[in-house]
Amino acid sequence: MYTHILVPVDLNEEGFGDKAVELAVWHARQSDAVIHLLNVLPGIHLAMVSNYFPKDAARKMLQDTQQNLKHFAEQHIPADVRHIETVSEGKIWSTIVDHARQVKADLIIMPSHQRSTIDKLVLGSVAAKVVENAPGNILIIKPEGL
Repeated sequence: MYTHILVPVDLNEEGFGDKAVELAVWHARQSDAVIHLLNVLPGIHLAMVSNYFPKDAARKMLQDTQQNLKHFAEQHIPADVRHIETVSEGKIWSTIVDHARQVKADLIIMPSHQRSTIDKLVLGSVAAKVVENAPGNILIIKPEGL
C-alpha cells in the first residue's frame, strides 16, 4: 500500500499531532512503510528575523527542536516501526510539500487546526495549501468535535 508516510508535527501544541502519528503507525505496520516525522521551523535565518536574535540562537533552536522531535518519536512511535525525524526551516506549507516530494511520500497524514473564518482568510490554511500542492494521498485529521 504505502512505502513512505509523511507526518508533519507541531511540537508547540501538545496533543495536536498525536492522532496523526497514531494513524501513521497503523498504516506503517500494515504495509511496512517508513514514517517521516517533520517539524518545520519558521524562517529564522531570514535577515529581518535573525537580526533580533543572538548569533547562535538559530543553531540552538534547531538543536533543541531536533531533541524534542526525537523525544516525541520515542513516546509515540513503537521501536518496531521504522521512522526518520527531520527538522527543517521555511514556510510551513511549502516545506511540507517539498519534503513530501523529496522523500517520495505516498501518504501525508496531518492534523488541521480549527480556525475562524477570518484566520483562514488572512493566514490561509496550511492543510489546504498542502492538499492543493502535495503529491500523493493526504489524510487530514480534523479537531475533535467537528
